[in-house]
Amino acid sequence: MSEEVCGILVGHGKLAEGMLDAVAGITGSREGLTPVDNASMTPETLEEHLESLIGDGPSVVFVDLPSGSCAYAARRLKYRHPGMAVVCGVNLPLLLDFVFHRNLRLEEIVERLRSHVGVSIEYTTDADSSVPGR
Repeated sequence: MSEEVCGILVGHGKLAEGMLDAVAGITGSREGLTPVDNASMTPETLEEHLESLIGDGPSVVFVDLPSGSCAYAARRLKYRHPGMAVVCGVNLPLLLDFVFHRNLRLEEIVERLRSHVGVSIEYTTDADSSVPGR
């Protein structure tokens, strides 16, 4: 069994705390994820704060948007922390998969998270007769 991977959830406003509340409501635990909001932080202080949370072990930093201060800070840190992954466009299914499997190796976690891309995108129209209940 490998070292449990640390998860850091970074977002604009109160998004990180809200998503962690949703994870805790489903799983009954807040363990494994640390929320960070970028309010009142400069890009430099955000990067410093994230670095203080990462530590020496493997970690995944989840950010809300692929561009912006949160993602840029995380990407800069990745160059100094080879045992770190950055996941942009965080959503609840990704976070749940992470907390249930954070005992896996970082590479395995990253592959699991990649498998979610596109799976949760669903498009239907009012004319779609394949929607259950119609």
